[in-house]
Amino acid sequence: MIIVTGGAGLIGSAVVHGLNRRGCENILVVDHLGMTEKWRNLVPLKFRDYLEKDAFETLLDNGGLPARLGAPLEAVIHLGACSATTERDATYLIRNNFEYSRKLALVAREQGARFIYASSAATYGNGELGFSDDETKLASLRPMNMYGYSKQLFDLWLQREGMLGSVVGLKYYNVFGPNERHKGEMRSLVQKAFEQISATGALKLFKSHRPDYADGEQVRDFVYVKDAAAMTLHFLDNREAGGIFNVGGGSAASWNRLGAAVFAAMELPSRIEYIDMPPEIRDTYQYRTCAETGKIRATGYTADLWSLEAAVSDYIRNYLIPNRHLGDEG
Repeated sequence: MIIVTGGAGLIGSAVVHGLNRRGCENILVVDHLGMTEKWRNLVPLKFRDYLEKDAFETLLDNGGLPARLGAPLEAVIHLGACSATTERDATYLIRNNFEYSRKLALVAREQGARFIYASSAATYGNGELGFSDDETKLASLRPMNMYGYSKQLFDLWLQREGMLGSVVGLKYYNVFGPNERHKGEMRSLVQKAFEQISATGALKLFKSHRPDYADGEQVRDFVYVKDAAAMTLHFLDNREAGGIFNVGGGSAASWNRLGAAVFAAMELPSRIEYIDMPPEIRDTYQYRTCAETGKIRATGYTADLWSLEAAVSDYIRNYLIPNRHLGDEG
């Protein structure tokens, strides 16, 4: 049995889809569906059981998980977390992103199961110390928001407990792709741009508030969710690898380039307008992220990654325009 927490989310549903393509359906999906449309991401997928996060955590607390599983636990792929970088409730973030993760790591260790979890590139802060996934640098990182700090706390806890070398923590960069509609304001710019351009013919991007970056030339490491899922499942196969690994494209692209790719995929002329960045996020805004990917490549991950333009085109033409979910393609 494989447990995928956050299995109805963007990366989680892509991981379940990837497992299905391998012929694996002995999966327990854990998530919190609430009042969102996230349940639609699960419809095309195949899995043995589903549990809401609160019910699942109760089983963790009372020792009832093995009986519910009814089969040996092979792996826990822990992707369930509050991923809102603007979340201000620190207590909630600690409970959801740290304490819950700690429980899962301990259960996986007790069961002898592979434990793969989502850390975050937000732990790198403003990037002054670079974007190296060298674990010896963990304690020196300074996240710029509480979300990043909650992820940092778990990374450091695993390191202190001597567990980090036997588990895998994945620092995902700017992941985009099908099955993200439910994320609201945390959706990728590709999805937001598609809606803006469809409605108005134009795309709004933040102005730069630094003299060394022109408007729209702030850069990110964008990674297609299909690549993110493939990199995640790589560690299910490669059980000797352990530690922290960046999951990104290894290159930086500007918001202007991303916007141009969206217009091209929609076969429309580019029309970008620049607006002021809200004051409340200016001090914590990252102007550049770029994953160092040599470490994951050294574990034997050799697959070619989608180019930004090809990924945006695939996403828009095969999922957003026909309104399909990952797995609907057959």
